Amino acid sequence: MQTREILQQLQSGALSLDEAERHLKQQPFEEMGVFAKLDMHRKVRAGFPEVVFCERKENDHLCAIFRRLYETDGEAFGTRASREQYELVKQTLPQAQYDPVSRILKVEKEDKPRVGCIAVCTAGTADIAVAEEAAQTAEYFGSYVERVYDVGVAGIHRLFAKMDVIGRANCVVAVAGMEGALAGVLGGLLDVPVIAVPTSVGYGASFHGLSALLTMITSCANGIGVVNIDNGYGAGYLATQINRLGVRTGEL
Repeated sequence: MQTREILQQLQSGALSLDEAERHLKQQPFEEMGVFAKLDMHRKVRAGFPEVVFCERKENDHLCAIFRRLYETDGEAFGTRASREQYELVKQTLPQAQYDPVSRILKVEKEDKPRVGCIAVCTAGTADIAVAEEAAQTAEYFGSYVERVYDVGVAGIHRLFAKMDVIGRANCVVAVAGMEGALAGVLGGLLDVPVIAVPTSVGYGASFHGLSALLTMITSCANGIGVVNIDNGYGAGYLATQINRLGVRTGEL
């Protein structure tokens, strides 16, 4: 059933409000040939539009997907993009922006409001690429972000000097490689959720982020959730969901 048909039946009384809502949450998606089915209704269902994972996509497929998402919503967001992919998308969408640090490719509406507060923290400078993926994801989805970088446990006084900033956040993202201790420290100091992001930064025994992942999962501090290794996007998405709840609570 198409959206217009649902609305017509709702208007005529053939569908109740609850039935119409159920139908709207189930559709629609758009066929893009054989290579993609764009979930055009995700924002209605989940509150966030579909995001493009750019890595390993064929150039023609990526450009077509970006163009269609932009035509639908006036903006589009992609992660793990290469500069070559950016140059190709820019030919179709000249307003496209690319950040080589986070590898985010986006076309974004100007002057978007940003609410609440998320603090994105890194243990070291080498973790910033993943942190920026988290921070820019959260900003794209409408959250205000404070960045607190290079405050790992090797010089923990640097973290303590920033606790007034971090303490104002509705949610904290802790990005760390090596042994991944930062998340546990923050979890023991804060009364808000901490999203731990292990990174693949480290020497041989860190096993490309596995050591940090295991430290974060087994932390004795409470209030910590863990996403996958180098998954800044997942952390930024989840942090925005938590931040939105914090904003709503503050309005009550």
